[in-house]
Amino acid sequence: MNIAVLFNPFFIIYVALGAVLGLLVGALPGLSAVTGVALVVSISYTWTTNDALAMIMGVYVMACFSGAVTAILMNIPGAPAAVATALDGYPLAKKGQAKKAIMTAVVYSFFGSIVGILALIFLAKPMSSLALQFSPIDYFLLAVFGLVTAGSIASKDLVKGLLCAAFGVLFSCVGIDPMMGMPRFTFGISHLVLGIPTIPALIGLFGLSEILEQCTVSDAGVQVLALGKNKLEFKEIIGCWKIGVRGSIIGTLVGILPGAGAPVASLLSYSNAKNLEKHPTVPFGEGAVEGIAASESANNAVIGGALIPMLSMGIPGDSVTTIILSVFYIHGLIPGPLLFTQTPELFHVIITGGLIGCVFLLLLGYSTAPLLAKVVRIPRKTLFPVILVLCAVGAYANNGSLYEVFIMIFFGVIGYYMKRHDYSPASTVLGMVLGQLMDSNFRRAMSLSRNSDNPFGNMFFHPITIILSLLILVSLLASSDKIKAIIGKMRFTICK
Repeated sequence: MNIAVLFNPFFIIYVALGAVLGLLVGALPGLSAVTGVALVVSISYTWTTNDALAMIMGVYVMACFSGAVTAILMNIPGAPAAVATALDGYPLAKKGQAKKAIMTAVVYSFFGSIVGILALIFLAKPMSSLALQFSPIDYFLLAVFGLVTAGSIASKDLVKGLLCAAFGVLFSCVGIDPMMGMPRFTFGISHLVLGIPTIPALIGLFGLSEILEQCTVSDAGVQVLALGKNKLEFKEIIGCWKIGVRGSIIGTLVGILPGAGAPVASLLSYSNAKNLEKHPTVPFGEGAVEGIAASESANNAVIGGALIPMLSMGIPGDSVTTIILSVFYIHGLIPGPLLFTQTPELFHVIITGGLIGCVFLLLLGYSTAPLLAKVVRIPRKTLFPVILVLCAVGAYANNGSLYEVFIMIFFGVIGYYMKRHDYSPASTVLGMVLGQLMDSNFRRAMSLSRNSDNPFGNMFFHPITIILSLLILVSLLASSDKIKAIIGKMRFTICK
């Protein structure tokens, strides 16, 4: 690993600033790591790649933890992944042991982050070596697999998830055809010749839509519990290390699956701990530190796991890595196997930024909890206008054009109604990012096989191609409720 960045004070400062932003954004109910990273992208696209990635990793690591603060103190998860944390964190806080709950979340978020990043170090390059064997049709199928899995998990309805992904792919086709050099889907609008700008669309779908949605939620009835002055029993906290190890492994493995993400990992880990732990300190759901350890270790281990397919194959593992993928494209970089040979320093930057972010998680996580308890009391009507201005400035500064502010507003309204009707903006962004990859590789595969005697066989009759096709089919079958119902009826009929 290139450790030169460790001695760059500006790199560490950017990670620290990102950690502070992630702490604030993640702790605010309704906002998450996705919102924080989107805000960073809106202001960092003119920076060097190293500085942008440093701040993004600081936000990513810290925001994955900080959702636990409001989950514990207010019973309002700051992010979906903190839902499982609230099940035991809030009951423990009601007993006057909020310090113990937050410290448990800090320790095991740190532990999970370290395990996930270590997995990234050892698994990313082997997976990239495998990706070197991919043909153009394999990259097309890999992108399709990413969209299918993301669509099936990001939305409760498979059809809705796939529609969102297709919606994003359609937006990615606007502009100049990369193969023919002709404008398409521009409808005579000159601004669309260059395509739909990614940054304003991303800010709108994640930033503005969150503000619009949260404006409909009342602040009334929210109670913030005090931290208490009880003595911390570190032996009790550290005693959950076996649960933390299992949770970290679960989080890493779930993170590798494209589209799964932290909410799935934390709930799976919590369920695993509840089933396997026979003698918790108190019953699960009544303030068991074991439940907090399971949820938070898996939640943060997803970070390293989700970055593995993103860096090695260009397929994001969750919504945050979807945005990070867009950062790579904005800076003219294409993640995948060649990343480790052409620009290996970027891999080192991500690893180092993540590890430094873990240090700041440990330092800031508990020390700033009393301050966060005051911040979360700020009324939305005061806080959200500030965030709205930052979103507008970020969109305008992209190219200094009001047109891109209107793009942000357009996608913000779309994102708001998508969330209201249980459609997934994350799937749409993923479609926008992967759409051109799918388009170019499919057409390239068609061109390569056109002159062969067996075009279909040359395209699909390869081991990797067959495996990816089967994975797509299995993912569709496993995600479709209608297909599950048909299979259930068939089993019942056979058994009968």
